[in-house]
Amino acid sequence: METVLALLGGAMIAGSIYLMLDKNLIRFIFGLVLASNAVNLLIFAAGRPNTSQPPLIPDGSSIPATAIANSLPQALILTAIVIGFALLVFVFILFFRAYDTLGTIDTDALNDAEGIDNSRMPQGEQTP
Repeated sequence: METVLALLGGAMIAGSIYLMLDKNLIRFIFGLVLASNAVNLLIFAAGRPNTSQPPLIPDGSSIPATAIANSLPQALILTAIVIGFALLVFVFILFFRAYDTLGTIDTDALNDAEGIDNSRMPQGEQTP
């Protein structure tokens, strides 16, 4: 089971890198989402998923009597989901502003876009 999850996570990472290296911002966003999900899957696989008992210690005992499930990867994945969603929202807002301002989603066209408008920048930060 762990091997299959690791291979699936590797395939997802490879697909996300392929998408993120494209010159289209929408594919970049899809690659970023796929990468965050792949990292969550790899964290889950590293936690050795099994169907053993929940992580509870019986009364009067200081250690578990049998093998138990590891709850730390699950907590890390929940945190990573929240961080990944916040990153996705931030990147989507940047994408929307770039498309609204420049009218393109091609990264080469973004490089060739108009220069910085100095009238909107503070006096100390204007470009020559």
